[in-house]
Amino acid sequence: MNKVVLAYSGGLDTSIIVKWLQDTYKCEVVTFTANIGQGEEVEPARAKAVAAGVKEIYIEDLREEFARDFVFPMLRANTIYEGEYLLGTSIARPLISKRLVEIAEEVGADAISHGATGKGNDQVRFELNAYALNADIQVIAPWREWDLSSRESLMNYAQENGIEIDHKKQSKKSPYSMDANLLHISYEGDVLEDPWNEPEEDMWLWTVSPENAPNKAEYVEITFERGDIVAINGKSMSPASVMEDLNKRAGGHGIGRDDIVENRFVGMKSRGCYETPAGTVMLKAHRAMESLTLDREAAHLKDELMPKYAEMIYNGFWFAPEREMLQAAINQTQEVVNGVVRLKLYKGNVSIVGRKSDNSLFSEKIATFEDDGGAYNQKDAAGFIKLNALRLRLKSLK
Repeated sequence: MNKVVLAYSGGLDTSIIVKWLQDTYKCEVVTFTANIGQGEEVEPARAKAVAAGVKEIYIEDLREEFARDFVFPMLRANTIYEGEYLLGTSIARPLISKRLVEIAEEVGADAISHGATGKGNDQVRFELNAYALNADIQVIAPWREWDLSSRESLMNYAQENGIEIDHKKQSKKSPYSMDANLLHISYEGDVLEDPWNEPEEDMWLWTVSPENAPNKAEYVEITFERGDIVAINGKSMSPASVMEDLNKRAGGHGIGRDDIVENRFVGMKSRGCYETPAGTVMLKAHRAMESLTLDREAAHLKDELMPKYAEMIYNGFWFAPEREMLQAAINQTQEVVNGVVRLKLYKGNVSIVGRKSDNSLFSEKIATFEDDGGAYNQKDAAGFIKLNALRLRLKSLK
């Protein structure tokens, strides 16, 4: 093992992994740090990597690619896992895996490595996505190999090996295991490990408490083209800019909090809390746009397929042929999903208050309760009902 590419944050875990890889495999370590909208500076990771003896350092701004090629395609399907989770962590893993594999090829590395634990979903996602892109890639998962099992043991390892840790920062570190990107921020661990405990208010970082949100509602107009948001209040925006804007707007109104017990792919149940301000608004707006423009049977079929599509992403099968097959079908339906949706943001709630589209299938002339001038012949309904009732009547015959 001569060279390994590590998904590197510069935090405690991955700082230790650099040293552990160097000592255990006697290899050169290449670090890769991605900015996918986590809200923290990623450049400090460079200095930490240099101090650890790393010679090849990749730090990349992937926010636009993340939003454009991963989040937006997922939301075209109105994707949500187990009725609640908007897949914020899940959808980030394929992009990181993709770049790990690409960098490994660029630098001639023998393997890639990550800091995911052996209990969670992320180890599965990182590795399944990597293998889908390079069947021969080798993966080193330190948490499945070393005998370090707690934060205390990590700190001791750092001290014993001269790894510089910002103790001041560590002392202020949230007790929660957290993951953040443009789509969400997640919280697990500490008091959340008891599903009966209510989350502490100061845990939430992106959203104000709905009780403390502004007393005045905010109206926002979102423009769609082929199922994707392209403008807010008439101002054209890139995918990442759309999400950054909506995170601030919706977060300021206490929108996007979720407290979930979910079924992990590895078999256990886990309790997590999530803040997904932009995603909550985007999902609500997209469904409203589809309600106006999408054919009934196409819309219903999408709703039937969506749970399976969500499960694929949650479990790590983004690059699998079945996900790509479904994506092609989903994308085809979005050709007509164009127009503007008007929403009201108020104290933790998103309300649809208007929608319009040149592709609208809504006919006021037919749907009206007033005189429709013969546009719809109500007598036709009798035959429709009798034909649909035929099997029911036959079943009830005695």
